[in-house]
Amino acid sequence: MAKEIAGQIKLQIKGGAANPSPPVGPALGSKGINIMEFCKQFNARTQDKAGKVLPVVITYYSDKSFDFIVKTPPVAIQLLEASKQKSGSAEPNRKKVASITWDQVKAIAEDKMVDLNCFTLKSAMTMVAGTARSMGITVSGEFPDIN
Repeated sequence: MAKEIAGQIKLQIKGGAANPSPPVGPALGSKGINIMEFCKQFNARTQDKAGKVLPVVITYYSDKSFDFIVKTPPVAIQLLEASKQKSGSAEPNRKKVASITWDQVKAIAEDKMVDLNCFTLKSAMTMVAGTARSMGITVSGEFPDIN
């Protein structure tokens, strides 16, 4: 018989660095989930992505057990890594902070494709470029012809 789902929690945690301090501890503890068990499993699963911010969706059940899905890093964070910036622009329409190429946009779009709500690489690249634009990062060159 299937377990009864009690709810879901969405968090963003650095890979391999989950610990019982906020935000993880209070979010899980208030639902009655074993915090240390989650931290051990999360850290074991994300050792290869240490230091990167990873969104995680935790599904917890009425018997206090849980499952979780680790997603790919947010597009904004990948754009900051690609452009070697610490943060986006405070005024993205006036002040540009960096420039990236369409090849970098394509690499980010291919990586993030599983979590985006689009079906083609072209539309994924457009979404990533839109995020870059809203952060004050320009995309240099011509949009590549992709089928």
